Amino acid sequence: MEAGASAQAPPERGAPPRHLWLRQLCALIVKEFEEIVRDPSSYLVAGVLPLSFLLLFGYGITLDAGILKLAVLDESGGSRALSLAADFAHSPWFATVHVASMGDAAQKMRDSEVQGVLVIRGDFDQELAAGRTGALQVIVDGAEPNTAQYIRNYSQGLIGDWQMTALPDGQAQAAPVTLEARYWYNPTAKSERFLVPGAITVIMTLIGTLLTSLVFAREWERGTMEALIATPVTRLQLLLGKLVPYFCMGMFSMGLCAAAAVTLFEVPFRGSLGALLLLSTVFMLSALGQGLLISVCLRGQLVAAEAGLFSGFLPALMLSGFVFDINSMPEVLQMLTRLLPARYFNTCLRTIFLTGDVWSIFAPSLLFMGLLAALLLGLVYKNLTKRLDTRA
Repeated sequence: MEAGASAQAPPERGAPPRHLWLRQLCALIVKEFEEIVRDPSSYLVAGVLPLSFLLLFGYGITLDAGILKLAVLDESGGSRALSLAADFAHSPWFATVHVASMGDAAQKMRDSEVQGVLVIRGDFDQELAAGRTGALQVIVDGAEPNTAQYIRNYSQGLIGDWQMTALPDGQAQAAPVTLEARYWYNPTAKSERFLVPGAITVIMTLIGTLLTSLVFAREWERGTMEALIATPVTRLQLLLGKLVPYFCMGMFSMGLCAAAAVTLFEVPFRGSLGALLLLSTVFMLSALGQGLLISVCLRGQLVAAEAGLFSGFLPALMLSGFVFDINSMPEVLQMLTRLLPARYFNTCLRTIFLTGDVWSIFAPSLLFMGLLAALLLGLVYKNLTKRLDTRA
């Protein structure tokens, strides 16, 4: 054969008997499992990587305010000013430090020693004693808008409660309408219960695309793909032989993450295991289909791995609603998120953990993820030709 020509295997013959077809498929699956067992990186990707990422996301990322550091500048020194400062000092949200002047407060804020300053004016007690409004000022660090909002809201709540107890009835009239807030599905308002299911979505997207983006690329680089092409196995057998082992690994990682979410992070699980299994299966097929398509189209492991990270991990992290609210994104990005299976899986996971089985949410998500999985795996089958093409 001349150099630069294409060597093409003979066309696939008719399908072998069913029992022989199944034996060939099982042999391919066993071969792939043996390679997985011999490869130490498989243990890292399937076991160590999910737990490491879950611990990092679960403990390292939080939307809770925590203890806010507040400087208190009491220019009054009166009994009511001291009472108000004491309420701030004993609140569960603030750690207060007294300063002698506004210059000291400004210096502490510049040095990030405090995140806000409560200023009680010098005539605070006198104004209240005369039946007038006492002047207070809360200065917050606007460099961190979320923290600033927490300080503002907590301060308003504390000052309102203090007025009801410390001031005479004539000065602190009860409001005609009171608002009592309740948190459904997350009564403790812990951000871990919101973030951990989203973190599982990101982890499973990374594992699904990263594991399979290297499958065929590794065979091409090792030179073993030619041997597989020379065998009488069909394209469907070759596809299933690669898909089934990595699907099992992905589902094992999913079970590991779900168990860690319930035991380590105490995220309630209010849905059913059957629904979780169904959702995870459909999503994993779409993620594996994406990775296999990358592996079929790109024959280098490094390029395939980069493509898997870029097309799977980053969109799942940024556009799935894991941390950033989709409704606050520009309309163009909101439309783009509708094409990502991670968005639907993230919504389903949060629902099944915190709310329960809500099939009005699950059904359209399953339909989209199922259609996407069928499309991706169909493209993989189409591009998985048993042919050797020489390239420059």
